[in-house]
Parts: sequence; structure tokens; C-alpha cells
Amino acid sequence: MSKEKPTTIEQQIQYVKNFEDFFKTPFKGKINAIGWQRTLEGDFQEIIDKVDSSESIVELKLSVLKNLKLSKKGDLARKHLISDFIFLENNGADPIINVIKEYDRDDVFPFFPTDVYSFHVDRSPIPGATILCTYYGAASEIVANEDVQQKINIPKYREALKELHTDENQAFEIFLEENFFDLHYEMKKNVQPKKLQVGELWKLAIDHPNSPTLPSIHRAPKENKGQPRLLLIC
Repeated sequence: MSKEKPTTIEQQIQYVKNFEDFFKTPFKGKINAIGWQRTLEGDFQEIIDKVDSSESIVELKLSVLKNLKLSKKGDLARKHLISDFIFLENNGADPIINVIKEYDRDDVFPFFPTDVYSFHVDRSPIPGATILCTYYGAASEIVANEDVQQKINIPKYREALKELHTDENQAFEIFLEENFFDLHYEMKKNVQPKKLQVGELWKLAIDHPNSPTLPSIHRAPKENKGQPRLLLIC
């Protein structure tokens, strides 16, 4: 049985201890993930239970959250959520709170899924970051850039993609970019990703032209059956 390779992701992380440092701390050098490790008290499951989750993903509006009838522990959890939401919003972010049973899976290209369950980077034409916190349920994973390969450069995937590329008037690299194939990565053998913990607030570097560092490679977790996630993301 092969041994897992120790993760090198810690070399890319800088930890902070408060909101102010979370926003002030820049990405630089190898640092492309800023994390605030914290433990939040309160009953976040109660919030999920009070939300109509008939859909796979339900956006929990702040106005709805504020009007939920909750116990003391549920109210404590709500205060954490509202505090995070307002602080992020006041600092120029556009937060969304979601109750997630599961994300849509990409079944168009089964050999090369481009959904969020695949290790990927986020891209934007302007500077920014992906900010997220899981309050309940399975949390996301990140992996060191040196511990992955861009999937379009792996021969078995590249050859299969070339067969899909039938437009002679479109460059192959443009085809890869327009279909988001170039955003996805595969872990090297025996690599262990870092599992982010419930309650932690994370800022992940994205791919944009003026980025001072490499984008952070991450993926959504496979949800535990019957246990929706409560996630804030922006």
C-alpha cells in the first residue's frame, strides 16, 4: 500500500487572527491562501432545518435569516453568519449564503468533468479573491500548486480533447479556455489535500492577469448523504 505524500500546502498559507488582518494581508510570493482558523459556537444545523431545502442549492437571503425563529444556540449561530456577511459586504465583497444538498455534476464530458468537485482555479479578468466559510457540513479542500498537474497537459486527456475539437476556425487553446478545461487539475500520486475546517474563513487567490501569485487550487467536497452544507461564499 502506497504512503501518502506529506502536503506542501502549508507553504502557500498565511494564517491571521481577525477580520482586519484577513483583508489587509496580501497574496505574495507562494502565499495564495489566507486563513482565519476559528471555532464558532451555536447550532448551525438548526438554521439549515428551518430553510426550505427542496432544491439542490438554496440561497439564504439575509432578510429571511433574520426572521427565522431560532433557539438560543440557533440565534448564536445566526449572529455569526450575519456578522460575517455584513463585514464582508462592508469591505467590498458580495457574499452569498447557500444551503447546499449537492452541486450539479458535469455529465457532458464524463472523462473530463468541469464541475466544482474537480480540483480547479477560479478566473476573473479583474483582481479579486474567492472568499468562503463552511458553517456546517463537509468543507472544501485545497492542494499545493506543485502537487497537481494541469489536466489539459496530461496526454490521455489532451488527446481526447483534440478529438472533440472539430472547429478548424478555432484555435485548440481557445477551445480549451472557452470550455473551462484549462482551469482543472489532477493531483499527483500519493498527495494528500488539505481539508479546510468548519468555521474557518478563507481567502483564495484567483487567476487574473495582474495576480501577484499563482491561483489557489481547490474543490468542493462530496456532501455527506443527508447532511446539507451551510456555506458563505463570495
